[in-house]
Amino acid sequence: MPITGIYGPDDFANRPQGQIPIPPSATPARTGPTLPMPSLEWTPEVERATAPLYARVKHVIPPIEWPLMAPTIKTINELKQARGAVILAHNYQAPEIFHCVADIGGDSLQLAVEATKVKADVIVQCGVHFMAETSKLLNPDKTVLIPDARAGCSLAASITGADVRLLRERFPGMPVVAYVNTSAEVKAEVDICCTSSNAVQVVESLNAPSVIFLPDRYLATYVASKTDVQIIAWKGACEVHERFTGEELRGLREADPSVQIIAHPECPPDVLAEADFTGSTAHMINWVRERRPRRLVMITECSMADNVRAELPDVEMLRPCNLCPHMKRITLAKILDSLLTLGEQVTIDPALAERARRSVERMINLKN
Repeated sequence: MPITGIYGPDDFANRPQGQIPIPPSATPARTGPTLPMPSLEWTPEVERATAPLYARVKHVIPPIEWPLMAPTIKTINELKQARGAVILAHNYQAPEIFHCVADIGGDSLQLAVEATKVKADVIVQCGVHFMAETSKLLNPDKTVLIPDARAGCSLAASITGADVRLLRERFPGMPVVAYVNTSAEVKAEVDICCTSSNAVQVVESLNAPSVIFLPDRYLATYVASKTDVQIIAWKGACEVHERFTGEELRGLREADPSVQIIAHPECPPDVLAEADFTGSTAHMINWVRERRPRRLVMITECSMADNVRAELPDVEMLRPCNLCPHMKRITLAKILDSLLTLGEQVTIDPALAERARRSVERMINLKN
């Protein structure tokens, strides 16, 4: 069903003026002593210890680069044990993080679910700020670290809690679904969260004829095409996915008619119309594992193509590459510093966190 309305900041005369706030700076508070910086030299011992890890990424990281990464990787993995820490990494993280230091990797839904099962005292979130906030919401008594608190998100920055309240005033009684790519402030104002993996299921679970869906206009358009529920959307977009075009994909097919194209639903409709498959990052990865296409284009953040090729080197990746500048703020050096200092801790006001937690838990507890 077509979207029945789409709103943005300019559509509310009484919207508070000023810029949407960027993610708050992480608190400098620490829960333990700062550890000394260890040696990061490339030695025969480091080479031996990290050889199994390099075997995972040898198809995507050149041998000349490995000696620069391996000492830090070895040290991070040792510090995880010393700190009682676990590292969560989104599919968009670079291969040296995703395959070599992460304990749990996945899309937003997978990470949200796994965050509820974590036994470690310290969680290091290798992703953007809203992901770290989500981990903190689900683990309020644990220390949650983000290696760079400036790692934001264009979707999360497109809407505020005040915007949600204005939407509720305009559409009283209508349920509100928020993509997890939102701040805790926004999550506190909505009924339930969703990810790109379960967005249709979440919308239909509300048993309502109309639903407000925010903040991604393109994901909202995709959901509207899969359900009879009327969708009121917000004018947000992912700065990575909205840069892809249908014309770009048609050019790829003309160059090689045998190429397979899979796309994330945050892309514009003309992109999805050209794709052989549309799905979340987890669904895209599973599609590749099952189909094993000879040549493939993944229309999403391009580090994921590296992570998939590391696992499936027989799949040739053609990449119209769009990197997420926010995801790329997370580096091995910053992860190391985070574990050494226990700095960049994520904190959320307890009263706000209690309200935001309900919308995330309602999503996680939703039964198929």
